[in-house]
Amino acid sequence: MAQEFRFLLVTPETTLLDLSIQSLRCTLFDGQIGILPGRMPMVGRLGHGELVYKSTEGTENNYFIDGGFLQVQGNVISVLTEQALPISELDAAEAEKLLEEALARPAIGDDQCDARERDQDRARAMLTLANQK
Repeated sequence: MAQEFRFLLVTPETTLLDLSIQSLRCTLFDGQIGILPGRMPMVGRLGHGELVYKSTEGTENNYFIDGGFLQVQGNVISVLTEQALPISELDAAEAEKLLEEALARPAIGDDQCDARERDQDRARAMLTLANQK
């Protein structure tokens, strides 16, 4: 039997997933990471983008994640994110609308500029993933 991880996908509202998986790949704020059994403990900051896990049956499942944190400790992977949606539920037209709104929004000061840039990054990631399905 192949080694497995316990995978927890948690948002502020609920625990979306709590299951055994073979591997995980996701978007960090500065790139991609793939995790296989035997991985050393780590904590990483998530970006806006795709999370793919391979189930114990060998099927791949894709989600959009909206930032947050990833922790690997022993055989447990915990992903804490503001929002997680199956890629199949993303709507390209809605993502395009969110991007247009973020691009048009004026920003004064560092906080507003950072928030606008974050919203643009989120909308671009959603649009990219929605167009891939």
